[in-house]
Amino acid sequence: MQFVDEASIIVEAGKGGNGCLSFRREKYVPRGGPDGGDGGHGGSVYLIGDDALNTLIDFKYQRFYKAQNGQPGMGRQMSGRAGEDLHVKVPVGTTVIDEDTLEVIADVTEIGQVVLVAQGGRRGLGNIHFKSSTNRAPRRTTPGTEGERRNLRLEMKVMADVGLLGMPNAGKSTLIRAVSAAKPKVANYPFTTLVPNLGVVKLGMHEHFVMADVPGLIEGASDGAGLGLRFLKHLTRTRLLFHVVDVAPFDESDPVEAAEAIVHELGEFSPALAELPRWLVLNKLDLLPPEEREAKADEIVRRLGWEGPVFRISAISADGTLALVQAAHRWLTEQRQLENEDEEAAERAREMRQRMEEEAVARTEARLGRRRKRDDEDDDDFDDDDFDVEVEYAP
Repeated sequence: MQFVDEASIIVEAGKGGNGCLSFRREKYVPRGGPDGGDGGHGGSVYLIGDDALNTLIDFKYQRFYKAQNGQPGMGRQMSGRAGEDLHVKVPVGTTVIDEDTLEVIADVTEIGQVVLVAQGGRRGLGNIHFKSSTNRAPRRTTPGTEGERRNLRLEMKVMADVGLLGMPNAGKSTLIRAVSAAKPKVANYPFTTLVPNLGVVKLGMHEHFVMADVPGLIEGASDGAGLGLRFLKHLTRTRLLFHVVDVAPFDESDPVEAAEAIVHELGEFSPALAELPRWLVLNKLDLLPPEEREAKADEIVRRLGWEGPVFRISAISADGTLALVQAAHRWLTEQRQLENEDEEAAERAREMRQRMEEEAVARTEARLGRRRKRDDEDDDDFDDDDFDVEVEYAP
């Protein structure tokens, strides 16, 4: 299945039905009076979070979604049928943005969450509503109103507890294969991972968490280089980051310089994301002679000035991976308990998530603003005079 994490769609709610102009016409009822019924309300458009979806590919091929119109009213005080609401399923983790106003309408973060994105039109009133003591035969009705129409931008961010961060070919895909049932592509060249991958790490009955592997970053990613910037947003919903470092790069580059470049790009992309708890995972130790492994790992930690947790692993042979995921599960469990019991801790977590969402919105607004400016410049370059054609008419 093709992975699509951004899509633009148009949603249009149904028009309300018009009110009816009618009078009662029955034998032996000479003064029947008005009996025009009301129209039906137009259907609305809703988005619903669905955990069975993990991509926005369906919206690539169908971009227009319209709810039913309400039916007009009828005589004998019969109201028209209301239009059916339209429910559109989206993946959990989808942010809904109004492309015209750049307003974030909603963030679909829960299964079954329902979001109203286009309100249906109101029904029109029949002439029965306008009868009075001075107007026994009103010929006044009201039309149904138009339904809302919106241009929406959908941006999906994968929902994961732990995110893998690192340079291309650092072994992130191999790690997620080693600890979960996910089977991302693995090869001995950079940029093997082209789309994010999710894996469920199971440690026992009711003990599991979700890990996300995103394409590797390169220096200059915050300025648009490589694939990392596009997919780095998927880490903004994680609670913990694993900074995976290749201790023996095949190109003999310096692991410390590579790790520092990642930290720089992370801070340039999102200062709030850079403040998330981050653990250092030194990978591919099996490529070093046994007597050099500890010294090499200690040297990297010392040169980075790292003070957080450090794990030494070999993802391809799964050495050290069990201790890593067990420690991560304990940390996630303690963090959730702390947020449930301590309101200040819960508030700090909410503020952190809010900051990351605000940064994501700002990046979206800047990107859409640049696109709108580029489109305006293209329109200005279009000159009608360049397409003037002289036409001669036959006599």
